[in-house]
Amino acid sequence: MEIWTIWWIWVVAGVILGVLEIVVPGFVFLGFAIGAALTGVLVLVGAAPGNVALLALVFAVLSLIAWIVLRRAVGVTKSQVKVWKDDINDL
Repeated sequence: MEIWTIWWIWVVAGVILGVLEIVVPGFVFLGFAIGAALTGVLVLVGAAPGNVALLALVFAVLSLIAWIVLRRAVGVTKSQVKVWKDDINDL
């Protein structure tokens, strides 16, 4: 039995990636964390393939979908810098 076909390994990887997202914010690792947790759930219920390569593909697709959903839900600004046009002291 491969280590990547054990469901709790994927869930633990998702938790570790979620904690890493707290340390390095910016939705870098959150999509991967959600993808790993969902892959673990799929392995648990037996819906995931037993092949490690296909399992990695499932993880990649679920991570991409989670990242796209997060981008749409939270949104992204056109630029990361906020430009203030009015000053509170000008009133």
